[in-house]
Amino acid sequence: MVDRDELLHRAACLVPALRERAAHTEELRQIPQETVDDFHTSGILRASQPARFGGYEIDYPVVLDIAAELGRGCGSSSWCYSIWASHNWLVGMFPEKGQKEYWADSADVLSSTSFNPTRAKVDAAPGGYRLSGHWDFSSGCDAADWAMLGGMTADGLRWFLVPRSDFTIEDTWFVSGMRGTGSKDIVIEETFVPEHRVGNVAAMREGQSPGRSLHGSCNYLIPYSSMLSYTLAAPVLGMSQGAVDVFEEQVMGRVTYTTGDNLGENPSVHIRLSEAEAEVHCARLIMKYDGEELFGQIRRGEMPWINQRARYRRNQAYVAKLAVRAVDRLFEASGGHVLFNSNPMQRFHRDAHAASHHFGIHWETQAEEYGRVRLGLELKNPGRI
Repeated sequence: MVDRDELLHRAACLVPALRERAAHTEELRQIPQETVDDFHTSGILRASQPARFGGYEIDYPVVLDIAAELGRGCGSSSWCYSIWASHNWLVGMFPEKGQKEYWADSADVLSSTSFNPTRAKVDAAPGGYRLSGHWDFSSGCDAADWAMLGGMTADGLRWFLVPRSDFTIEDTWFVSGMRGTGSKDIVIEETFVPEHRVGNVAAMREGQSPGRSLHGSCNYLIPYSSMLSYTLAAPVLGMSQGAVDVFEEQVMGRVTYTTGDNLGENPSVHIRLSEAEAEVHCARLIMKYDGEELFGQIRRGEMPWINQRARYRRNQAYVAKLAVRAVDRLFEASGGHVLFNSNPMQRFHRDAHAASHHFGIHWETQAEEYGRVRLGLELKNPGRI
């Protein structure tokens, strides 16, 4: 039987290969086919996918744990895993006909996304919508068969499922970090998207999507935003654990040129390592606690209240913040040799900082909203909670 522990074991077994391919992944500026194949063969992409469509339908936090494990080897690979696996959860919230169409040819289908609706044009049409526009930061799009794209309608924000034949990829991804994610632009001149391939974001936010009645999992009863941005934070957490691993491997073999002392005997190194590992450990516990609390409430038939939902959003950003802080602490203590491309520490440093720029885990935005809730003020952006 495939369960959470088995999937985590399979993910751990992939870490050495991901670490070995990390430099090549950066050079390709997309995830290598070998890694995509490993993800499929191991079954980890099906972790929270509906059982009706070949998935294991395990509670969504398993995806976060897997992403954090994979991040120890390669930040870009972990990020794309997390994105693809999250989409195989989110598609289960679309109308039933749309889900059947998405998984019609294979249980191993992949989708990329770009939820920013600012450059999308949406016009109502009989039976659906006419969609055109330009979307950026579509991580993992090269390997994807579909794209899930945000657009504003007269009735609010919607997500549109569009097959690969209906969009083009514009290669804009020349960046300092997260190079291997291939987060390129999606361009659509104009295409028709039928109503059954349109997700009602407001309904998803309240756990009222079609998936609620179609699937037996608590995954389709939760407010999606209470978990979704952990999809972004978990890979950063994994990168910070990877940085701890690399630091421990390298520090005992280093000798300072000024004194000839073993760097691993330096008390300041001990303190930095201790604090960095504590930050990683705390970040992991925060993420674990939120998942257990939320799914426990849902199983008791309770929905999280607004303070709780704002706390989840804050914590998603704070987990990323703690992880970046840990990476910085170790990077600063690693000496000049850490700057060489051959040293994985420099990649963890660049990737963690690049990933933390995503709006979904932007600290000040989420912290301000939580502070407002605590003080009894109205939310600035209630649609994000």
